[in-house]
Amino acid sequence: MFTYYDAVIIPLILGVVEVFKRLGMPSKFSPLISLILGILFGIFYLSVPMKEGILIGIMLGLSASGLYSGTKNLREKKEENDC
Repeated sequence: MFTYYDAVIIPLILGVVEVFKRLGMPSKFSPLISLILGILFGIFYLSVPMKEGILIGIMLGLSASGLYSGTKNLREKKEENDC
């Protein structure tokens, strides 16, 4: 089952997506890449049945995507308030 140790995958997904973006990938594909990476981690890294790995992977990918989006929105709002 999902443990707190596996939650470390979320920042790892964020880091890999950031590498892709710095290599030239458009930002609009970030959520899709996060989801794909989450599913891959869920299937190949976690020691769970395939269906459960896919489900956990989807949760990890969506969590990473939401974390990125939330921080980005918070940063943009802070910059607007500074002006």
